[in-house]
Amino acid sequence: MSLKNNDKQVYDLIQKERKRQAEVLELIASENYTSKEVLEALGSVLNNKYAEGYPRKRYYAGNEIVDQVEELAIARTREAFDLPIDWHVNVQPYSGSPMNLEVYNALLEPGDTIMALDLAHGGHLTHGSKVNVSGKLYNFVHYGVTAKSERLDYMEILKLADQHRPKLILSGFTAYPREIDFEKFRDIADKVGAIAMADISHIAGLVSAGVHMSPIPFFDVVTTTTHKTLRGPRAGIIMCKDKYATAIDKSVFPGSQGGPHENAIAGIAVAMKEAKTAAFRKYSEQVVKNSKALSKALQDFGFRLVSGGSDNHLILMDLTGKNIGGKDAQNLLEKAGIILNRNMIPFDKRSPMDPSGLRLGTAAVTSRGMKEKEMSKIASWIAAVITDHSVAEQVKEEVKRFTKNFPAPGL
Repeated sequence: MSLKNNDKQVYDLIQKERKRQAEVLELIASENYTSKEVLEALGSVLNNKYAEGYPRKRYYAGNEIVDQVEELAIARTREAFDLPIDWHVNVQPYSGSPMNLEVYNALLEPGDTIMALDLAHGGHLTHGSKVNVSGKLYNFVHYGVTAKSERLDYMEILKLADQHRPKLILSGFTAYPREIDFEKFRDIADKVGAIAMADISHIAGLVSAGVHMSPIPFFDVVTTTTHKTLRGPRAGIIMCKDKYATAIDKSVFPGSQGGPHENAIAGIAVAMKEAKTAAFRKYSEQVVKNSKALSKALQDFGFRLVSGGSDNHLILMDLTGKNIGGKDAQNLLEKAGIILNRNMIPFDKRSPMDPSGLRLGTAAVTSRGMKEKEMSKIASWIAAVITDHSVAEQVKEEVKRFTKNFPAPGL
């Protein structure tokens, strides 16, 4: 029997969400469309199996097949990121937040000092926000971008590191539109004797495809979610040098989690195979081309972009002087079928709940086959709606017609 027959209420909600995803322009930088194959793995019978422990070292019986699934996901992750032989992979983290906390728990003691990018300048909640457990358990010292360039100043980061002598230096972001020089972070970590950790959750697909510098040749630990630019399931991965493997594995299980979600791990395996294809490399290149094209088009319409543009998939718009805050702009654009999120900009004078900025990303629209020409059209709709709020419903209908020409994967 099917879900449609047995629980039509849930079935109908899923169909409504499928329709919504098909008819809108998805510009949330942390979202993407997975393939049907990834979705098939997520909805498979692997969901039924408890598999506490690690391959060949499980606490339950009946894991012969599951062991092969997890080992395949690990092997394909190694290939996707071209990992050295002396690196280890853990594919069990449920998502990005526990993934980062599991690394801290493995390598640090409560109260130890960590340096990371300030949330207000583009960092993540798990990078030491006061409202997050990371900021409560550890002593975070935050670096930021400069007021003039709105980019990282590696000399200033070095000075801060020399002053505070952190045990771990974290490079990672959720709203930083420029390429990160991981080699410079390695130099800083070496000078103060810190562990170098990179959270590449946003750019992992770009890193795998070779269109963004990889931290792996320089860092000790690299974490990433597997959705976003990787187009996989909602899950996390920890990659590390072998000397940290035992501590990290113990921190994940039994330290933080119970049974791994083997259906999601199968989805990781599928996504990692996809990430090694020529088509994925071409896709990742187009993501960056589209981000640059959308940046230029928005600037042509008079919008100021944080740091003046983008090197990756992500754009930060500054609405200062546009007579609208980020919250109202987000809601207004949603009415027009354009989905993005409000976001703080560096040195923002407004509150986090109604900041001065909007965050956009090109990963999902690129998955639908859109290219530079379509980015100009998207920019024109954004400009029209923010300039004249009354056109939102009209734009929504135009977006519906437009998206029919670009079917979304997996829908």
